[in-house]
Amino acid sequence: MPFNHNDHYHPLLLDQLPPGPGIALDVGCGTGRFARRLAATGMAVEAVDVSAAMVEAAAGLGSPGPGKIVYRQADVTTDPLPEEHYDFISCLASLHHMPFETVAKLRRALVPGGVLVVLGLARPSTPADWVRTIAAVPVNALARLVVYAGDRLNGGGDNGPKPPVVDDFPTLAEVRREAARLLPGSTVRPLLFWRTLITYREHGEGDPTGG
Repeated sequence: MPFNHNDHYHPLLLDQLPPGPGIALDVGCGTGRFARRLAATGMAVEAVDVSAAMVEAAAGLGSPGPGKIVYRQADVTTDPLPEEHYDFISCLASLHHMPFETVAKLRRALVPGGVLVVLGLARPSTPADWVRTIAAVPVNALARLVVYAGDRLNGGGDNGPKPPVVDDFPTLAEVRREAARLLPGSTVRPLLFWRTLITYREHGEGDPTGG
């Protein structure tokens, strides 16, 4: 069924945008759904993915504007990124495809006041994590049924190319520890539907925590 856990959190991610239009980098853009939502806010968007098929599919779907989207095939773990360039960097369900240390490179690419959001996956670490995981099952089933019914009424779901799937995730405790080490001052927020949101705002060298 077509309910997408990542797409469900797009409004939450857009709530983290810094004031005013600026430049955004969407890492692991897939078919470009979130990149198009960023462009709709007026941001100029660079959307990158390691998969040529994903980039081609995303570029073929166009952009709602008013912001412009530039799609390109790139690997942020090896390709250079300009430092202090982006106002907003998003990484949706793609960080577990690369070393977690990549966030340090993304951090350096932020302008002072810029925001990095990472919507990721993590395995439960505590009893509270397991309760959240179990509680998501019936809610997920209901959401899938609702979206499935809506898609049937509107001519079917999205049959485009699918991004690669990796099932090897860190634990939530590991995510918290590495985020504290590499993104000082960041927040790690467990979400329903088996997702975790890391939010980091760049305060500039010499005051990484804003204190």
